[in-house]
Amino acid sequence: MDFLKAVILGLIQGLTEFLPISSSAHLRIFPELFGWGDPGAAFTAVIQIGTELAVLIYFRKDIWRIGSTWVRSLFQPEYRGHIDARMGWYVIVGSLPIVVLGIFLKDIIEEDFRNLWIIGTTLIVLGVVLGIADRTAKQDRDLKQVGMRHAVLLGLAQSAALIPGVSRSGATISMGLFLGLTREAATRIAFLLAIPAVVGAGLFELKEIPNGHNDFGWGPTLVATLVSFAVGYAAIAWLLRYVASHSYTPFVIYRIALGLLTLGLLWAGVLTS
Repeated sequence: MDFLKAVILGLIQGLTEFLPISSSAHLRIFPELFGWGDPGAAFTAVIQIGTELAVLIYFRKDIWRIGSTWVRSLFQPEYRGHIDARMGWYVIVGSLPIVVLGIFLKDIIEEDFRNLWIIGTTLIVLGVVLGIADRTAKQDRDLKQVGMRHAVLLGLAQSAALIPGVSRSGATISMGLFLGLTREAATRIAFLLAIPAVVGAGLFELKEIPNGHNDFGWGPTLVATLVSFAVGYAAIAWLLRYVASHSYTPFVIYRIALGLLTLGLLWAGVLTS
């Protein structure tokens, strides 16, 4: 039964990680609805490695180009003004807030922040924020026009995703839109910024699995990770095509509806926080 649960949770993770609807919220709400209980922060963090592996493979050319140019810029001054070298610094600087806060707030994140009342509320609030950003943004900047100030603000926005229900991609995309980035540019930089944070969090939590902090154990966790990778890869390709010509309105509506449903079920006693 644990392997069946793992497959379903891997599907949920893969489908929701890259959409601005919060994978951590779905991995907290739906197991509760199914009567499985909370799979835990360790399980959630580890299976996110599967979806980030999908990012690494999908954006492998971009990552190699950025990484190699950034390394060259350390030794060859002529590369330091190149967009890829600057993007390397932006990813590093933009990753610092979530790393620092993730370490200092680890216990609160794994316990207090996983309360379903909080998750239902953050689903609604970030849904409204994303909707405002999508409707009011100028969308006249591409990645070549991103600067260090933008990287810091995008990193701070991403750190809000330490609260389940916020959505890493949703928070970063919203900030990108407020900064004038196009939908596609905001989505791409959200993916790139997530790589160090998610991979780091997953590797950090690996040690918790053998210590009894993950009810599923290694086998089902590995299955869920592989499923999340396959589904996540397909989700990336779909989302990048979608945002090129569509708004985020369907995701805004879905977030608000799921948040209201979650709060309603909690109020009715169907779910327990």
